[in-house]
Amino acid sequence: MASFRFSFVLFLSSLFLHAASAEIVCEELPNEICAFTISSSSKRCLLETYAIKNGGIEYQCRTSEVVVEKMADYIETDACVKACGVDRNSVGISSDALLEPQFTAKLCSPACYQNCPNIVDLYFNLASGEGAFLPDLCDAARSNPHRSMIQLMSSGAAPGPAASESASLTSAPASAPM
Repeated sequence: MASFRFSFVLFLSSLFLHAASAEIVCEELPNEICAFTISSSSKRCLLETYAIKNGGIEYQCRTSEVVVEKMADYIETDACVKACGVDRNSVGISSDALLEPQFTAKLCSPACYQNCPNIVDLYFNLASGEGAFLPDLCDAARSNPHRSMIQLMSSGAAPGPAASESASLTSAPASAPM
């Protein structure tokens, strides 16, 4: 019983230490605010699933290895989550969302693109990983949503006339719009 009390006191003191220093530790966050949060160590938090003994699935907030430059201790606002069309219950993050015209329209909207640098930086880097340049995808999404999806799917490697156009759009330097 004494060891339980000691463990409980140690646990509570660690919570107060983190709270007093306003330190964000992904593993200590509630699942509801995990996604789109940046820890005190400037690493992105992400929601992951794991199997439990009875065959069910549990969710847990984890620290990823993705470091965010110029940001730390940041929990995304509900206004940005709504404006950008993202979901805090997302398990992992994928560039697949950029293939959906409705998502890209919200991400590229002034309400998101100009006011939510955390989410824009995340998807900027995901687009870059696919060989695309997010500002160009946003320009294409505003003028022709189907063209922007073709550019992302081709990643500059599509045969035919679209290949040279996509290659020129992805040759810009990869610096996030912060």
